[in-house]
Amino acid sequence: MAKPGADIHPDHERLELALQSARLGEYDWDMVRDVVSVGPRMSAITGLPVGEWPAERGEFLYRGVHPQEREATRRSIEEAMRAEGRFEVEYRRIREDDGRTIWTRTSGVLVADEAGRPLRAVGLVQDIGERRAEEDRRRALMAELDHRVKNVLAAVQALAVQTAKRTTSLDSFLATFAGRLKSMASANELLTAARWRGAAVGHLAAAELGGIAPGQTRWDGPELFLTPRAANALSLALHELATNAVKYGALSTESGRVEVRWARTPEGGFELIWTETGGPAVAAPTHKGFGSTLLNQVTGRELMGEAAVEYRRAGVTARLRAGPAAVVSRPETVPQTPAPQAYEPAPAAHGPADLQGARVLIVEDAVLLALELETGLSEAGATVVGPAYELQEALNLLGQPIDAAVLDANLNGLSVTPVAEALAARGVPFVFATGYGDTGAPMGFDAPVIRKPYDVTQVAAAVSGLLGTG
Repeated sequence: MAKPGADIHPDHERLELALQSARLGEYDWDMVRDVVSVGPRMSAITGLPVGEWPAERGEFLYRGVHPQEREATRRSIEEAMRAEGRFEVEYRRIREDDGRTIWTRTSGVLVADEAGRPLRAVGLVQDIGERRAEEDRRRALMAELDHRVKNVLAAVQALAVQTAKRTTSLDSFLATFAGRLKSMASANELLTAARWRGAAVGHLAAAELGGIAPGQTRWDGPELFLTPRAANALSLALHELATNAVKYGALSTESGRVEVRWARTPEGGFELIWTETGGPAVAAPTHKGFGSTLLNQVTGRELMGEAAVEYRRAGVTARLRAGPAAVVSRPETVPQTPAPQAYEPAPAAHGPADLQGARVLIVEDAVLLALELETGLSEAGATVVGPAYELQEALNLLGQPIDAAVLDANLNGLSVTPVAEALAARGVPFVFATGYGDTGAPMGFDAPVIRKPYDVTQVAAAVSGLLGTG
């Protein structure tokens, strides 16, 4: 025979487990007797002693509230009790047993008699320390992100201004600025993959040199990781050196070679040496552009060291020396060696893409980029379908005749995969234009990937290549 009350025991046990799992503690304030009953879970959370204690008209419960929040908490609870007969409030509490400050959430309900006189308040206290800590971490991350975005925007603005001051034509400005912007984007992609803990010198070299003159460049050195500031500085420096080598130096001929080597210094920093051989005879430039200024004045300071470029007849030699503060320990997350950043000559060197009569769908959630794509493709002779800024909007346009498409990989948080699948099923070629890295584009499609930031002429040329009109 079952014992009396055995049928309700499982429910009681489940309630106990639920309260424990939710980090909830219970209390009961008998207002008639003016005593508070503190349960074991309430005690574990707040540090109040278990048992029945004089309530002192609520002071027993309020005295643990942080002094800076005590009156506001009292006022909030009392106003809610009068208005609704229940309350819910979050506040900091100082534990009475060990003095630690914790975050708690208290909720309760007022029990009254038929005449409306309060008899008791029954409530729960929850430990919300982990949730508040997570919110604090999220706020800190957002503040750090805001700081970094503003720094990046400021750097982009400075690059644009300085590049514009030292170029004589719009085409030259666009080509030079686009290259520098890509270099910044490459460094930032590496930093993002490592959660902004550092970027490897070898990865930066691979990103800048891997796509230039295959077989004519090599780089070697120990595994070293740089701070975000130093990584951006080195990436831009390598970009300027590579651009000059392609235009005027060793990489302007098939016989030229570029070798990059780096090593740790005794002080804890590193030294990188760029050496060009086998190219045309070199003379010091008579005109110093922003690239020279960047290498001679900016790079060394950003690396907390020094930089020097020598224009020897046999080839350019650059020596970049960084201080120990530019080097960080190996991050927990290290990206794979990046795909090389292909060298892009000035847009004029491509020649205009021929998209005459082609109907090209544009799917891009950034309005300014969509407008730029629309203008560039229209100038190449295409008839633009769209642009579509949302996934459903893009799907709705698929009923129209389409010869090719330019697809952003992510549309306001939604993958463009359904659009890509529909186009692939119809045999319509497309190119991904995305701000994500190599793994950011939808998988399983045989389609070119152009990474942002890009020049619209690149996209037009890619579409022309898909259609066989280039």
